[in-house]
Amino acid sequence: MSKQTKRAIFILVFSEFLVCLGMSLIFPVMPFIKNELHLSATDMGVMSALFALTQFISSPIIGRLSDKLGRKPILTFGLGLFAVSEVLFAVTNHLYMFDLSRAIGGIAAGMYVPTAQAMAADITTHRDRAKVIGWLSASLSGGLILGPGLGGILAGIDYKAPFWLAAVFGLLATLATIFFLPAVDKLKNETRNTDRMPEPTASDWRSVLTGPMLMLFALIFVSSFGLQGFESIYSIFVNEVFNFSLANIALVLTLNGIISLVFQVVFFDRLVLWLGEIRLTRIAFFLSAISTVWILLTHSKLAVMVATLIIFTAFDLLRPAITTLLTKQSMDNQGIINGLNLSLTSIGNIAGPLISGSLLDINYHIPYTVVVVFLLLSFLLTYTVRLQRR
Repeated sequence: MSKQTKRAIFILVFSEFLVCLGMSLIFPVMPFIKNELHLSATDMGVMSALFALTQFISSPIIGRLSDKLGRKPILTFGLGLFAVSEVLFAVTNHLYMFDLSRAIGGIAAGMYVPTAQAMAADITTHRDRAKVIGWLSASLSGGLILGPGLGGILAGIDYKAPFWLAAVFGLLATLATIFFLPAVDKLKNETRNTDRMPEPTASDWRSVLTGPMLMLFALIFVSSFGLQGFESIYSIFVNEVFNFSLANIALVLTLNGIISLVFQVVFFDRLVLWLGEIRLTRIAFFLSAISTVWILLTHSKLAVMVATLIIFTAFDLLRPAITTLLTKQSMDNQGIINGLNLSLTSIGNIAGPLISGSLLDINYHIPYTVVVVFLLLSFLLTYTVRLQRR
């Protein structure tokens, strides 16, 4: 790769990390917003779901626009919009403005994340592309994992502090994109001339949506639903049921960020070689279900913290394990697979907070009981997957 290409990739990875970090800062602050403004858990669930909904709607539209207008303008505008959404969240104390902020943030993420991946595909050869997309995925996961812990620490100063910092991050990323992201038209044209990929056909879609692939996509949806159903109300649940302070929540989420990153970076490949993807997926579903039951039955803060770390670590191993299985099952339809993967993840991210928030208003234990049922069903479904040997 040339120096220009490497610089472009660095800015894309760095900016995506900042955006995803800002996306997840809200989780530890939710119970304090809820209590201060006297909101319901349903209100908080809608607030979380709006981000995923607008991201889901805007992503395919923005993808077409970026093909016509160019990648850099869309990336720049998306980052600027992200900074605006964080400022709105920081300055307001009205529910409709919080909702507007999260909706704008979802549009910003819908503009940035797929456009960054498209640009990475534009400026890399097929040989380097998987590696670069892997870096972008790692920056996305790292931001989402570390965001809640950082949000909890900053909220100890002021519960609006995380959003001011996210706005600064967004502004810095915007400036870096404007001034340092190199022009890539020439690189893009060179790559396309030597490495053109075929367009997906109807038979490609049929091959992807049959057999074990269909079941793996179902597991992607369930894991996204379970994670968001658990995480979106976690701070509210432990604050009101176990009297967790902001410091307690920050400690748990910070430890989770560290442990999850270590498992993903250091141990994931080794676990896959030792257990295989499907067995690792099965164990992760089982451990997350049992640990959620543990939270429902225990009265100890320490037990809740330990169970939480097990659940989040299991979820952070689930998605890469299932995604790896998907890519191995169909080597010729990576574009379709990644698109469906993102869409199903978004739907799970929408449904999880809405359902959990509504159920939490009825009874504090019902949402996690539903999550347990889904996780156990998923555990059983893993035994029905019959993988193609390659």
